[in-house]
Amino acid sequence: MKLGIMVGSMPGTIADRVALVQEAESLGFDSAWTSEAWGRDAVTHASWLLAHTHAIKVGTGIMQMSARTPAMAAMTAMSLQEMSGGRFLLGIGPSGPQVIEGWHGEPFGKPLARSREYIAIVRKILAREEPLRHQGEHYQIPNTGPGTTGLGKALKTILHPDPNLKIYTGAFTPAGIRTAAEHADGTLPIFMNPQRFEIFADDLNQGFAKAGGGKTLEDFDLAPFCRVVINSDVNRARDALRDYYALYVGGMGARGKNFYNTYVRSLGYEAMAQKVQDLYLDGHKREAAAHIEGAFIDEVALLGPPARIRDRLQIWTEAGKAGKVGTLVVFAPNVDSIRLLAETVL
Repeated sequence: MKLGIMVGSMPGTIADRVALVQEAESLGFDSAWTSEAWGRDAVTHASWLLAHTHAIKVGTGIMQMSARTPAMAAMTAMSLQEMSGGRFLLGIGPSGPQVIEGWHGEPFGKPLARSREYIAIVRKILAREEPLRHQGEHYQIPNTGPGTTGLGKALKTILHPDPNLKIYTGAFTPAGIRTAAEHADGTLPIFMNPQRFEIFADDLNQGFAKAGGGKTLEDFDLAPFCRVVINSDVNRARDALRDYYALYVGGMGARGKNFYNTYVRSLGYEAMAQKVQDLYLDGHKREAAAHIEGAFIDEVALLGPPARIRDRLQIWTEAGKAGKVGTLVVFAPNVDSIRLLAETVL
C-alpha cells in the first residue's frame, strides 16, 4: 500500500504546505493531492507543489468538471506533465449541485454521464490518434449548435503527451464506483472503513467487466482519504474531527440529495446520519457534531496516541496486502503525523 497526503484544505500558509509535502517526499510518500471547493483552486496549488518537489507525484483531488471544459482539463494535465517530468495525476469529479449550480452557475445535470464523456474526451486528446471529435449529451466537439459560427475545426493537440496519464475520479456512490472502475485508473473515496471493502466490491467488479480487457484491482488504485489526529486523549482526538464529519453527513447537500449522508448510511450508521442531517439543516451545527458517533470516527480515521494509530494502521496495511486499497491518502497536518505513518507503513 502506498501513502499519499492531502494538503488542499490544510490550514496555514503555502510555505507550510510545501514544507510538509517536501517532508512527505523525503519519507517515501508516493503522492500529494490538492482540492477545490469555492476558494482555492486545485490546479494552481498542484503546480506550485510540483515546482517545489522533484520525485513525489501531485494530483488534483478533485478538479470540478463543470468548471472546465474537458479540453481545458487535458491541456492543464499535459502542461503539468510536461513541466514536472510526468508526475501529475489528473483527478476529476462532478462535485455536487449546490456548488456547481450555486457557485459555478452551471447545471448539475447527469454527473455520471458527464464523467464518462469527460474522461473519453481527455483520453482522445492524450492518445493523439486523430483530430478531436465527440458528439455526446454534454459535449459536442466541434460544436455546430445554436449560436456557433460553423467555423469550428476538429483539432489534434500540438503537444505529444503521455497517453497513459492516470485519471482518477472522486467517487464513493455505487454508480460512481462502477463508472470509475470502467473508465478511470483510480478513485478517491471521501473516507472508508478498510474492513468494509465489500461495500465497493460488486460495483468495482461490474465496472471492470464493462471495461473489458481483463481489468482488475491490480490495474486500479482505490485511494481513500483518511484523517489523522495524534492526541494522547482519544476523546479529544475524536472531538477534533466531529465538525468535519458533521459538515459532510449533515450539510453537504439537501435532504434527500446528500451523497455523503447516503454513503454513511451504507456503512451502518443510518440513525446517526438521519439525526445529524436533521440537526445540521435545522441550524444546530454544534448538536449535529456531537451526534457523530465515536465508533464511526474510529472506523474511518486514524486517531489517538501513536501506539493506537499504529494498531489501526495494521488493518489498513492488511487491506493493502489483499489488494483492496492501493493508496492511503491522509489528511495529516504535521510532520509528526506523516513520520509516524511512514515508519509504520513504508
